[in-house]
Amino acid sequence: MTYTLPTVAERPASAPHTAYLITSGDLRESANVAGWPVQVELEAAVTGALEGLGWQVIRPFGVDPATGHGYISSQRMGLEVFQSIPVDAPLVVAISNWQYSHHVLAGLRTHEGPILTVANFAPDWPGLVGLLNLNASLTKMGKDYATIWSVDFDDEWFAKGLAEWSETGRITHDASHVRALPALPDSPEKQLGEALGDQLLTDKAIIGVFDEGCMGMYNAIFDDELLNPLGIYKERLSQSALFAEMRVVPDADADAAYDWLTGHGMTFVYGEDAATELTREQVQWQLKMYIAALRIADDFGLDAVGIQYQQGLKDVVPASDLAEGILNSTERPPVFSRDGKRELHAGRAFPHFNEVDEGVAVDGLITDRVWTAMGLVPDNTLHDVRWGEEFDGEFVWVYEISGSVPASHLGGWDKAEGWRQGHVFFPAGGATINGVSKPGEVVLSRVFIEDGILQADVFRGTVVELPEAETQRRKSATNPEWPIAHVVLHGITRDQFMARHKANHAQVVYAPDAETADKALIAKAAMFDRIGIKVNLAGVVNV
Repeated sequence: MTYTLPTVAERPASAPHTAYLITSGDLRESANVAGWPVQVELEAAVTGALEGLGWQVIRPFGVDPATGHGYISSQRMGLEVFQSIPVDAPLVVAISNWQYSHHVLAGLRTHEGPILTVANFAPDWPGLVGLLNLNASLTKMGKDYATIWSVDFDDEWFAKGLAEWSETGRITHDASHVRALPALPDSPEKQLGEALGDQLLTDKAIIGVFDEGCMGMYNAIFDDELLNPLGIYKERLSQSALFAEMRVVPDADADAAYDWLTGHGMTFVYGEDAATELTREQVQWQLKMYIAALRIADDFGLDAVGIQYQQGLKDVVPASDLAEGILNSTERPPVFSRDGKRELHAGRAFPHFNEVDEGVAVDGLITDRVWTAMGLVPDNTLHDVRWGEEFDGEFVWVYEISGSVPASHLGGWDKAEGWRQGHVFFPAGGATINGVSKPGEVVLSRVFIEDGILQADVFRGTVVELPEAETQRRKSATNPEWPIAHVVLHGITRDQFMARHKANHAQVVYAPDAETADKALIAKAAMFDRIGIKVNLAGVVNV
């Protein structure tokens, strides 16, 4: 019998001093359309800089006349675009906004030429956030890449780095702020961390995952083979089950949670047009999500839970952020079992890992246990590493997450306001937990995959208070509806952080003072180390 054999499409040949430029976009077309003008500016700047070095830049795909933008907007499109790129050509991934890394990861995984990821460093369209996620995803898959960023693409540092890449395919960054965890001297905190680690390894824990793989974050998916040796196991849940449970939560239960929030001082900024303004009905659904998540967690005996939300659920119900922030708060509306006989997880925060980021799941679970055992407030959350600028002689980061912070980080529920989520990204609306994070000492960290193993960077910082006018300027330049933290990192420059950090997220937890923060960091590092996570200390850490 004779078969018709398939043929493999022939890729074009590369040419000297010729780079190909691609960009990964959002899966939400409203975001792609809105962000396209900024992307055009970024590509023009990068192309001009490379041409100034004597290079030709080829963009292997154009603007789609149907959508009006030129982003790679799906994984399938990414596969097709790579068919027209020489497999060994120098490749530039230019990022001016949030992007879904999985759109381009298949092509990048098998690409043989040098890869450069480059982003703007701007507040309004967060290319740097998308860059950090793509870099972390490439790190997880063990793919070499170079990376760089700039505010205006006219600075000497950017020009020098780009010139180095054009000559060598690499860019050298300063990593002198990072060191391996040394042998910890014996202390009560070390003993506590190790004992908590032994307990987790023996008794084990379950994290509930309401659909993983949020927003293309390949780096946020941790395989069971990496999690299980830590004593952590997944309960794979469906967002459809969460929605089904939300539908049977009585209005009276949601009303009681609402009365508790407003009774503790939270306010909501309501309007009348549900398409662009916050309504009481949207908040009602969010509170039903909070109650439903805890009841399902009780059903399965979970120790933490993560809600993906951004695919599917965003088109059905309001944003998950209000529910997530309440879950991460020790002081929160009581939730009872369906028969009303038991209060669920009474007197405790219930760790939630936003966007089902499983690095946050591990970190949040460990943080909750360490801080609780030390008698500290364990409320912790991820933040997007959103942007930053110098203020009064020091670099102050803008950390923002889309509304899901514990109220204690803001100074209490009376400092929290519910603002409507932006309609471009959140068509069904819903309230944030908006406010300004209180000044104080914080421990920061990130659990990630590199070299095929789980690692954790642990570092210290201070949340500072800025003048109200500066705070409002920074909020208005980014997302004014989201909670903000003004973060100064200890002994880590902007560019050191950008070159090293393996996620768009950083985990934040408060301590009452610097001495306690240092002790809690030791206990946390000891627990990470005990369960088999490689610990790296970044910046100035008193260990």
